[in-house]
Amino acid sequence: MANAYVRKAWTVVLAGTGINLALGILYTYSVFKARISGSADYGWDASSLNVPYSVCCLVFAFAMILAGRVQDRFGPRLTAFVGGLLVAAGFILISFSTALWVWVLGFGVLAGVGIGFGYSAATPPGLKWFPSWKTGMVAGIVVSGFGLASVYIAPLANYLLGVWDLQGTMLFFGVAFAVVLSALSMLLVNPPAGYDPKQAFGETAKDAAAAARTAAPRDAKPSEIIRTGRFWLLWTMYVIGSGAGLMVISDVLGLAKRSLAEQAFIAVALFAVGNAAGRIVAGILSDKIGRRLTLRIMLAFQAVLMFLAIPLVVDGGVGAVLLVVFATFIGFNYGTNLSLFPSLAKDNWGLRSFGSNYGLLFTAWGVGGLIFSEMYQRLKSDGEQGLAFIIMGVVLLVAAAMTFLLPGWRETDEA
Repeated sequence: MANAYVRKAWTVVLAGTGINLALGILYTYSVFKARISGSADYGWDASSLNVPYSVCCLVFAFAMILAGRVQDRFGPRLTAFVGGLLVAAGFILISFSTALWVWVLGFGVLAGVGIGFGYSAATPPGLKWFPSWKTGMVAGIVVSGFGLASVYIAPLANYLLGVWDLQGTMLFFGVAFAVVLSALSMLLVNPPAGYDPKQAFGETAKDAAAAARTAAPRDAKPSEIIRTGRFWLLWTMYVIGSGAGLMVISDVLGLAKRSLAEQAFIAVALFAVGNAAGRIVAGILSDKIGRRLTLRIMLAFQAVLMFLAIPLVVDGGVGAVLLVVFATFIGFNYGTNLSLFPSLAKDNWGLRSFGSNYGLLFTAWGVGGLIFSEMYQRLKSDGEQGLAFIIMGVVLLVAAAMTFLLPGWRETDEA
């Protein structure tokens, strides 16, 4: 029976990863933006090019609150199924229009809500099937799909744009989402009543010690966690850490074009490789050395990369190899946030209301994307692109310093 449970656990994890592999199309927006900015059919103002993306980030994040409650109450299968249909509807809608407001509604609102529902349903069931000492690893694997999506979506979109126009490409993705996400959602199930992951996977003395370090003292409700200083400390750091990556994602194709020209989509794909790797590596590392130390290292490294961006990609074109390395590292550091913060939510507040609790914390991701991607686009339009990276580097250093205010080895001590 234990082996059957282990197989089922991995099936759920892989289904969640597959769902995120589709939903991660959000990270390919810079490919679509490049086509929009070069097309007379769209005619959007330069300062408006990021609006659908920024709205999608914000809606996605706040939809996680509702989606988390639906997931906690009705389970992951229904939640992911609804999410898939909403994403499909959003892409089909924008396939029929070049108007900015339609893209804001379709890509920003409908797809944003759908991504929130699908994303919120992908991770919780996987965490419930596995013991607590594998929390970081499982969260990292599932969310790595979201980061890895651009590896195939970027070149696929580039190919489809060469065959069809942008609207035809959006219609293709809309139909594909309806089919793929509906099918994968059927594989998401919670463990049966009485299931004990320790028995299914076995527990050594080392595993027991690791579990004790991250075991939540009790399951907390959303109404309880938002009244704690720890929640708002984590929320602020999440705003900064995610905002840095989303700022670069919004224009990674534009940053790469001077060095890679028509092959700039390669930088988007390799950014995604780093993004996915960062989620898995940070998850595994945090299981071993603790979330706080891992988070501090990653935020500080992210700050260094922001300052390096000024001479590397702002002041002048760089060699293709160096640009690709830079994009990969930026993606890696951004990706670490997406496995560390759900793991911290589970460690601190338990699994009973995990969907709702992480949904609240995840609003930071949307706020960070809105603030910093819009700041970047406006400063770039004003010829102050380098200033955006300076500001981002400084606030990342502040976030790294804030980790010293978190509890120590036991993340569950009262803040």
